[in-house]
Amino acid sequence: MRKSSILRLAIAALLLGGVWLAYTQQGPPASKLTTQKLADDLYVIHNDFVPGNTTALITNEGVVLVDDKFPADHDNIMAELKKITSQPVKYVVNTHHHFDHSGGNAAMQMLGAQIVTSEQARRYMVDLKQPGLSNVAFRDHMHIYLGGKNVELFYFGKSHTGGDIVAYFPADRAIAMGDMFTFGDATPELIDYAGGGSAKEWTATVNRALQLNFDTVVPGHGVVTNKAELTKFRDSTITLRNKVHEMLVAKNSRADIEKMLRTDFHFADLHVNASLDGLMAELR
Repeated sequence: MRKSSILRLAIAALLLGGVWLAYTQQGPPASKLTTQKLADDLYVIHNDFVPGNTTALITNEGVVLVDDKFPADHDNIMAELKKITSQPVKYVVNTHHHFDHSGGNAAMQMLGAQIVTSEQARRYMVDLKQPGLSNVAFRDHMHIYLGGKNVELFYFGKSHTGGDIVAYFPADRAIAMGDMFTFGDATPELIDYAGGGSAKEWTATVNRALQLNFDTVVPGHGVVTNKAELTKFRDSTITLRNKVHEMLVAKNSRADIEKMLRTDFHFADLHVNASLDGLMAELR
């Protein structure tokens, strides 16, 4: 297994195991970051070692960020932003509550940024006593208008968690998916049943995102890609739930289903521990 995958699995195990708060008092080491230009006003700040993504829309009145990584990454994120703009961060959108996407919230709030989440994600943050709770929460759809530009936010339903949202940049025909979609070495994605995730609803949620008018897709983890790859991922969610359901109907054992998930979908221990029992209960 690649070193990046090993570290991500270890971090995610802490996040999902409910011990993230003690862990992040020290935190993972700051990641080395690089910045990729997607359009004249749209950039992705990418972790080289743990391949997570922060998307930045630059306007003449400030910056809209999507996801802000772990607390230790804050200074490096700000350093990357200073290479492309002198504008302050005005809004930080968390695609979901996991701390590798929302851990920088408290530091961003100290700089005057407003944190935006779905109402569902905010409830998980409250339950977990996470620092940096969102100042703004929405139910289904909202706009952020800044510097003459528009970011649309959508809650389409459950997927990786119960609070995942997508950020849509219509002028740039781009969408930031969070962990509703991961790509490349970062896959397979896990279903966080403790955090409200659903394999059954995941397909319909991605289908709703696919109705938007975009070409470029920023995954939660992995390299920037396109709508065709997101469509392939949607298809894989159908295949996964169909196979699990068919095995349950055929009365295959838990061990048989686990073996299939490891072989066909490359589930590691983390994915099995977080997802398997929930999958069997949901798809039975």
